[in-house]
Amino acid sequence: NMTPLIDVMLVLLVIFIIAAPLMASSLRLDLPQAEGATPSEAPAALLLAIDADGRLYVGDEPLPRAALAERVRAAAQADAATEVQLRADSRVPYGRVADLIGLVQDAGLSRIGFVTEPAPPGAPPPQK
Repeated sequence: NMTPLIDVMLVLLVIFIIAAPLMASSLRLDLPQAEGATPSEAPAALLLAIDADGRLYVGDEPLPRAALAERVRAAAQADAATEVQLRADSRVPYGRVADLIGLVQDAGLSRIGFVTEPAPPGAPPPQK
């Protein structure tokens, strides 16, 4: 009798259809790898990102620099203890990252965390 197996497969199919869009992020970044990186459990966090082409994002929403500055300023006014979690593609020049950090600090936020990928076990340390 195949009916119970078909029911189970249909339930699994529905679960995968619902879960697949949640697992895929629209923003693809090649984050640097670091040992000992653990995610922060900040009560209020603002997720900023810079892709390889230098485009700025709040979460997965692309924004021009002026709109991003206004969004950061609004977050700082709402809660000065908001932590900025910065994801920068590994190909972004340091100057662009420093420029974004300056924008965040000018808006009034000082807690900035860098998001990285965990280093694979047994991988050699990054070159300096």
